[in-house]
Amino acid sequence: MGIHGSRGRSLAWLFAVVLMALAVPAAAQDYKPDVTYTLKTGIGEGKMIFTGVGGDIDGQVNPTLRAEPGQVVQVTLIDGDGAMHDITAPDFNARSDRVTGRGASSVMVFRADKAGAYVYFCSVPGHRQAGMEGAIQVGTAKAVKSVLPSVVRDPADLPKPVGKRGPQEVNFMLEAVEKKARVADGTSYRYWTFNGHIPGPMLRARVGDTVHVTLKNPASSTMTHSVDFHAVTGPGGGATLTQVPPGGESTFTFTAMKPGVYVYHCATPMVAHHISNGMYGLAVIEPAGGLAPVDDEFYVMQGELYTAQKHGTKGDLEFSVDKLLDEQPEYMFFNGAVGGLTTEHPLRAKVGDTVRIFFGVGGPNRTSSFHIIGEMFDRVYHEGAITDAPLHDVQTTAVPPGGATMVELKLDVPGRYILVDHALARMERGLAGFLFATGPEQPEIYRKGR
Repeated sequence: MGIHGSRGRSLAWLFAVVLMALAVPAAAQDYKPDVTYTLKTGIGEGKMIFTGVGGDIDGQVNPTLRAEPGQVVQVTLIDGDGAMHDITAPDFNARSDRVTGRGASSVMVFRADKAGAYVYFCSVPGHRQAGMEGAIQVGTAKAVKSVLPSVVRDPADLPKPVGKRGPQEVNFMLEAVEKKARVADGTSYRYWTFNGHIPGPMLRARVGDTVHVTLKNPASSTMTHSVDFHAVTGPGGGATLTQVPPGGESTFTFTAMKPGVYVYHCATPMVAHHISNGMYGLAVIEPAGGLAPVDDEFYVMQGELYTAQKHGTKGDLEFSVDKLLDEQPEYMFFNGAVGGLTTEHPLRAKVGDTVRIFFGVGGPNRTSSFHIIGEMFDRVYHEGAITDAPLHDVQTTAVPPGGATMVELKLDVPGRYILVDHALARMERGLAGFLFATGPEQPEIYRKGR
């Protein structure tokens, strides 16, 4: 009985295996790809990239992969540089295995079951931010998702230097603008801003100027707003005089007494909530005679967003007071949104230019270790003290929440430089920017090989 029972179980197991084998062709037929692509990893254009291999995408950098709704898409990934890579399309819950070693390959397969514009990228930490990202277009271009408004301030959008003029009266207008806008691809949030962008407009004046600040709060606002200037000598920095309810307006006047680079922000309780939502900017008070001339000036601020939903969640996001109080932001960025200074408004200059960056941290919680990958700061005016002697040849400078600095550097070599907070895990939450320097190669300074 024992022998027959064992033999019977063996025959039943063999019969099940045969049935499974017979079922394979049908299953394989169901998932036979309608569209195939091959991508090869590598370095190009000063960044990490996918390059198309064969067909219409041959030689294209981060090519757009196209399919019609319902088609099965197969993407073969070839490791072309020897580093670890993969490819993922999170909107279709698809991911390849990771490959390591030149020539190694893997495959990602998914059904394009919804029309629209989506993304693929390498999910190895830091690789997407370094350039390994492309588009997936399912259906015609008309199916692309609607474009959300942007709150990102172009870093080149700042007032001209004061120069050698004497003291005068300066009018500075602020408007509290609450608006739904893009945080990251497919993700939106109702920001609170000054004048519709993050950071707010830069106030630029000189010592001795009389500054009239007017804050308007539209009737459509949901909150009272105010403004506190760190450049102001007086209780509240202006906040006690500008608690403006929806539909209101208030003006106050101050004398610019001390030179420096100063933060301003909303100071209506809960103050940290208003700051996190985007209500911050910089005031540059120049000394008599102005600042030394440079070729290019830029305006950059670092911020944090505390959302109830986890980083990467699609759709409308909501504020989380618990995460704010625990100092656990889901998003971190320059100038208001993920990709704000990479894809939307990168900094641009030329080889040989001297570049000045006014850099501040809105926060409200995290200190920045500001660094530019591939460059050094020739001069750092620590804590925004622009009349003190600068530090020279600095790699990274610390800027606290509510603090600012002014840095200057000369661009000697063409290419793409990356602005970061050197607490580099924050890149994974969106904190990166690009500075493109165009011009002739400088092999005597930087080259491949000996």
